[in-house]
Amino acid sequence: MDYKQAEKYALSRPDVYKEYPFGPQTAVFKVKKKMFALLGICGKAGKELGSEFAGYAFLNLKCDPDEAFMLRDIFPEILPAYHMSKKHWISVVLKPTMPEKEIERLIDRSYGLVVKKLTKAERTQLELTYSPTQLYR
Repeated sequence: MDYKQAEKYALSRPDVYKEYPFGPQTAVFKVKKKMFALLGICGKAGKELGSEFAGYAFLNLKCDPDEAFMLRDIFPEILPAYHMSKKHWISVVLKPTMPEKEIERLIDRSYGLVVKKLTKAERTQLELTYSPTQLYR
């Protein structure tokens, strides 16, 4: 999965929109004004996540702390989130070695975690429009 594919998939989730609060290279994906994903590109030096990831796109995603710990053991492309809470967020480097279905699952999981934490009114509005399967894959 590359930058454009990740962007397209994140935008396919219900009621999602993107903003660029950190500049044109970093897209932030939100549902009801709450961020669930950040998509950027590692710089040439790779100072964000390490020199071995220089030039690759990466996603910051919300993640259950226990699951994040396990994922970091399984996938070398998954790291503690760059510039975010290392406990609740992960960075996923979009290298060809990272399975596309796993990236999609992590995007879906991040979205679902954020939707579950919305106010009751916001969550109810979404639940009246979309099925639980669409919201909480």
